[in-house]
Amino acid sequence: MSQLTIEVTDQNFQEKVLANPLPVLVDFWAPWCAPCTMIASKLEELAKEYEGKINIAKVNVDHSPMVAGQFGIRSIPTLLFVKGGKIIDQVIGNVPKNDIESRVKTLI
Repeated sequence: MSQLTIEVTDQNFQEKVLANPLPVLVDFWAPWCAPCTMIASKLEELAKEYEGKINIAKVNVDHSPMVAGQFGIRSIPTLLFVKGGKIIDQVIGNVPKNDIESRVKTLI
């Protein structure tokens, strides 16, 4: 995880994601998940490209099962696109960077 991404847990999800003044792309992942590691580099690139416009948050589902359950996360990676405390969009699986980026653009 880089300095451009936020580590989010069950304890700080409300503060870091739902109450965040910027739109947030939330990545639900686990270290043992191969597609999660493949999408991570795409998210790092987007974090650099959209720094100051959007936050990228990462939720390790093994360490934060409550928030994953709260949002019905059944497959990983799952990306939630959150703006103003509301889920605007969702993507499941390792999708192309341009697909993620087009969804990011609708948030900003």
